[in-house]
Amino acid sequence: MTSTEPTNDQRTLGNGTAPAPPPKRRRWRPWLYGLGGLGLVALIAYAVRPQPIAVDLATVERGALQVTVGAEGQTRVRDRFVVAAPVDGELQRIDLRAGDPVADGAIVARIDPLPLTSQVEATQARRRAVQAQIAGVDTQRPKAEALRQAETRIRAAQAGQGQAQAQVTEAEAGLVQAERDRDRMASLYSQGAIPRQQLEAMELAVTQRQQALATARQQVAVAVADVQSAQANLAVLTAEQQDPDYLVDVYQAELAALDAELASLTDDARRATITAPAAGRVLQVLEPSARFVAAGTPLLSLGDPDGLELVIDILSTDAVRVSPGDAVQIDRWGGEENLQAIVRQVEPAAFTEVSALGVDEQRVNVIADFTDPAVPLGDGFRVDAQIVVWQSDNVLTVPISALFRCDIAWCAFVAEDGRAQRREVAIGPRSDFAAVVEAGLAEGEQVILYPGDQIEADVRIRGR
Repeated sequence: MTSTEPTNDQRTLGNGTAPAPPPKRRRWRPWLYGLGGLGLVALIAYAVRPQPIAVDLATVERGALQVTVGAEGQTRVRDRFVVAAPVDGELQRIDLRAGDPVADGAIVARIDPLPLTSQVEATQARRRAVQAQIAGVDTQRPKAEALRQAETRIRAAQAGQGQAQAQVTEAEAGLVQAERDRDRMASLYSQGAIPRQQLEAMELAVTQRQQALATARQQVAVAVADVQSAQANLAVLTAEQQDPDYLVDVYQAELAALDAELASLTDDARRATITAPAAGRVLQVLEPSARFVAAGTPLLSLGDPDGLELVIDILSTDAVRVSPGDAVQIDRWGGEENLQAIVRQVEPAAFTEVSALGVDEQRVNVIADFTDPAVPLGDGFRVDAQIVVWQSDNVLTVPISALFRCDIAWCAFVAEDGRAQRREVAIGPRSDFAAVVEAGLAEGEQVILYPGDQIEADVRIRGR
């Protein structure tokens, strides 16, 4: 029996529309989920893997290199003269000013010669009196009053000698004390406890004490001559009854003593007019006003400002690398272009100086001459100097910042195929920024600058 029941395709809904076909099973969805999981795993693996370290790279290349010793320097006049007062006296006002030209032998200062002139005139009068006594020997006869006067003169001369000797003793004691004070000042200055001006003041005091001692000894010599003359006069007066011609010898001795005194006073009077020891310019007037000065007091300084030299203060450990003839480059002197100089001398003695950190340093002065004498500088100008102790126009160099100590050698990290490789390097002369490569690196290789603790052999790197 044939069924007349409609099939599913023939069935219609009550509203006359056919029903939707049944859904199909989607078998591709598990594959999609699997691929998503694999991608997530790969992404996590990529995220946790070590990333290349960003580094700064530099190329090993050939070029010029200079090794220098840098330090501060100061200009100074090569031939400097300090004119001092040769005698005690009233200094007249000095009309010269700093920068004024002076000729060799020109008068630069005067000390009032009036007291010296008076002493010269008094000595000359005594000399004429002695000459008159020599002329009147035949008319002189010994008298008791003359003997008493001669004895009184001897006592007075001996008293004067004792006083002069006491002044010598006092001057010697003062000189010894001044030298001790100067030595203590020198020790304190070497320790940086006092400024140099105090040491120079004490050295000046020593010079003044020496001049005072010399003057006192000269006065003792004059006093001794007076004593001898008085004693000889008394002896002659005693024997004058027998031979009055002995008086001639006495007066001749007294005349010789007066001539010596007169020569000394005349020389002092002549030196009261102070002249320039050499041609040049006035660098500084130390005593511009009129006042009483002692012998040895500095009055003014002279020199040729065109004859400048450069004094560079460097550490003694750097001084052993400097030699006469080394080039000196001068910058930061106030102009745009660098000045040039040549090392003339490395002083053989070092001195102690306290650094800004309070550390005692042994330093040495290096003296250099400017290649161009017409430099626009003056005495005492400050400059920055670079002393070239080694240089070459064609050497293989590596930056200093790429080097580090490894055991007792130098090493560097070289960039090879994106990885850091440690390399032992033999270096030669080096400056503050680069060093000469003697072995271990080739031209064109790239090295890592400032390698930190993360940089190790075979670590992955990338340039910034």
